Amino acid sequence: MAARKSATKPNVSAEELTRYYRDMLLIRRFEEKAGQLYGMGLIGGFCHLYIGQEAVVVGLEAAAEDGDKRITSYRDHGHMLACGMDPNGVMAELTGREGGYSKGKGGSMHMFSKEKHFYGGHGIVGAQVPIGAGLAFADKYRDNGRVTFTYFGDGAANQGQVYETFNMAALWKLPVVFVIENNQYAMGTAQQRSTSTPDLHTRGEAFGIPGEVVDGMDVLAVKAAGETAVGHCRAGKGPYILEIKTYRYRGHSMSDPAKYRTREEVQKMREERDPIEHVRIMLLEGKHATEDDLKAIDKEIKAVVNASAEFAKDSPEPALEELWTDIYAEAD
Repeated sequence: MAARKSATKPNVSAEELTRYYRDMLLIRRFEEKAGQLYGMGLIGGFCHLYIGQEAVVVGLEAAAEDGDKRITSYRDHGHMLACGMDPNGVMAELTGREGGYSKGKGGSMHMFSKEKHFYGGHGIVGAQVPIGAGLAFADKYRDNGRVTFTYFGDGAANQGQVYETFNMAALWKLPVVFVIENNQYAMGTAQQRSTSTPDLHTRGEAFGIPGEVVDGMDVLAVKAAGETAVGHCRAGKGPYILEIKTYRYRGHSMSDPAKYRTREEVQKMREERDPIEHVRIMLLEGKHATEDDLKAIDKEIKAVVNASAEFAKDSPEPALEELWTDIYAEAD
């Protein structure tokens, strides 16, 4: 890969920068492995990979605090890993195995972790947005200082329920950061063909919600914007919108050949704007790590990912009796 010509000067410690590199690389290698398992027929149904967008969720998790919540759509594996969910449980769920986070019954789009405050994984476009506001409403009611990160894409930004949620969130000053992961193509339609304005972060102006656009290929820029947003929310000022401009290297899902863009466009992004390469250059130029150090990290990450694949393969499929579990909540 050609070197990224300019790297943002780090405003974090070498330890933090190395952690961001490791976290993004874990997502990249995990998603590559998931793509392989899908091709082998071990993952069924839909599978939406996060390759290229790693800086978004890693940067925002760097701005989060313990107890903050997150909810997203179906391109969710990266969010799970970034908030600390076990790669074994995530991969086992992708393959529909008992050891998965939803006991093999949810698959790629429907995972959940109460421990890590991860509330899905939702298959209906935009449906997670009002739920995210509900999570934030609960935190405001409890007055616990927590913030909810509600992720959705540029395609979902045109959904009516998003604007209903903006209105309620602004009216009640809910501590919610609306994160628009703008990868520019939604399900396969370029933003300029589907959206009347190029500036999605201004969509909250009618409701008095401030917003800003962020370089989603720069983890430090995302972290800085995330800190501004959560500071706004924790101060009781209500919601905040971050339009994070990013880019997915693969199609919308594994079944999408992505013929609506050229190979040259994708290759140019990989060579000039890759978020992991960006941090790699900062680590090397700042003499925070050597090439051997980074190779060792990659080797370690690959071992973790390979272990998650083996765990998934070894985990049994859920018993037939599981069809009737987790349907109703038990009353106290």
